[in-house]
Amino acid sequence: QVQLVESGGGLVQAGGSLRLSCSASGSTFSINAMGWYRQALGKQRELVALISSGGSTNYVDSVKGRFTISRDNAKNTAHLHMNSLKPEDTAVYYCLVRHVTGVEYWGQGTQVTVSS
Repeated sequence: QVQLVESGGGLVQAGGSLRLSCSASGSTFSINAMGWYRQALGKQRELVALISSGGSTNYVDSVKGRFTISRDNAKNTAHLHMNSLKPEDTAVYYCLVRHVTGVEYWGQGTQVTVSS
């Protein structure tokens, strides 16, 4: 089992920045990928960014060049640095941890609201 604690959401004006953090505890020795999905009101959940245990990253096109995901394997923590935020980035952001077995664990979600 893996437990996740998310932090860092909030309200920011367009063009501003936020940093999300996700800390994992429990069976962290078998974690593969860490990342974030988001779900805006009335829309499907979508992948925002993912980082593998080796540091390879993947981003949805709409955040490339603005968001950066990083990971501290020693602390089992991932961060999502979000710059140049836009109103369309408003959503609930969910941390995801993928176990080597393929099992996925989800955080409780944190609201990010970008005002225009």
